[in-house]
Amino acid sequence: MPSSRKKPELLAPAGGIDQLEYAIHFGADAVYLACDRFGLRQRAANFALAAVPDAVALAHAAGVKVYVTLNAAMTADDIAALPAYLEALAESGVDAFIVSDLGAVRLAQRYAPGVAIHISTQASCMNAEAATLWHELGAKRIVCAREMSVDDIAAMRSAVPDELEIEAFVHGAMCMAVSGRCLISDHLNSRSANKGHCTQPCRWAYSLVEETRPDERFPIEEDEGGSFILSSKDLNMLHHLDDLAEAGVDSVKIEGRVKKAYYVATVVNAYRQVLDGADPATFDRDLEAVSHRPYSTGFFYGPAEQAPYGPEYAQTHALAGTVESCTEREDGLFDVRIDLRNRFFEGDELEVLSPARPVRTLVAADVRHVVAAFASVAQTGFESFRSDASPEAAAEIAEPVSVADRATDRYVIASPFPLQSKDILRVRK
Repeated sequence: MPSSRKKPELLAPAGGIDQLEYAIHFGADAVYLACDRFGLRQRAANFALAAVPDAVALAHAAGVKVYVTLNAAMTADDIAALPAYLEALAESGVDAFIVSDLGAVRLAQRYAPGVAIHISTQASCMNAEAATLWHELGAKRIVCAREMSVDDIAAMRSAVPDELEIEAFVHGAMCMAVSGRCLISDHLNSRSANKGHCTQPCRWAYSLVEETRPDERFPIEEDEGGSFILSSKDLNMLHHLDDLAEAGVDSVKIEGRVKKAYYVATVVNAYRQVLDGADPATFDRDLEAVSHRPYSTGFFYGPAEQAPYGPEYAQTHALAGTVESCTEREDGLFDVRIDLRNRFFEGDELEVLSPARPVRTLVAADVRHVVAAFASVAQTGFESFRSDASPEAAAEIAEPVSVADRATDRYVIASPFPLQSKDILRVRK
């Protein structure tokens, strides 16, 4: 990005500890997470309240801020339980609360006055008067309503106090409801999206049924599978970060607290490098490598687009494994120990994601399965089991194999270049 513009903060989702660690590794400036209550992604792993201090300490040690989502619709019972959470989170050292309820704002000021208040997109703040009022009530930041355009944000920026920060989503799933305030899930499944339990009925197939012929379905679109008329395209603003910076956005936010670490690592890596000056076209392929619906630019340049022809997620690559360690060999190669996630064969081309550098490739060579030296043959499945190994010799052995196919087991491969712990290896699907 041009140096004359302020570089926005890169804010990443941390649905659990793995996602937090990979967001940090690949360059997030801040993360947002939730505990077991009050967040809008109850299907995510989330964090126990007692685990938040360690998560905050881990992030802060890397210079990364931590924001906690408390933006579910608040009932009287929620409000009664909130003060204890606010006090515990404040003691943990979190940097901000993301809230949408006025009562939650009031309690946050009372029970955690040192923690910044960010107004959630659930509040549908999309004009300068509303933003200024939130600022007067104590908000440090506004998370823009999803329905705002780049021009709308620029107009808001010019009309609100300079110290009020503006945050905008730039990547991930979109919702057919205004700022995500959907009632369909509650109506069809008795699981409220506004309490964090969305079942995503907007992604289901719908068709017409004539009431006198209830067993006969008529597709709304010309598609025998039905129609997905409520399903939105995913957001992708990788090529337009300059426009958002020019409009005055202080923080760009990646959606995805129910996504796995592979998704978080890949998307954070792409946005980090583009924010730091890389050509966005270089990372288009990376954003195709993770699970996604067809991409669009949301409402930023006009009406958002739907994806009515099917619910399928596209994904060109799978996570092969994550790097645990790397040691140099006498022959100049490097032994890379990985935690396997998806199968690959010796001779397969693996792509490597490392922070702050282009994607590199290596051919899976000298593949070895790491097994306990004193496990039984039945446990290892290897006829060449070393029953004569002594405790002094080794606690584990690495057996040569032609395929790495035991997910979550450890494997070692040879690499022509060194890798870091938490680097990503992926393989084309």
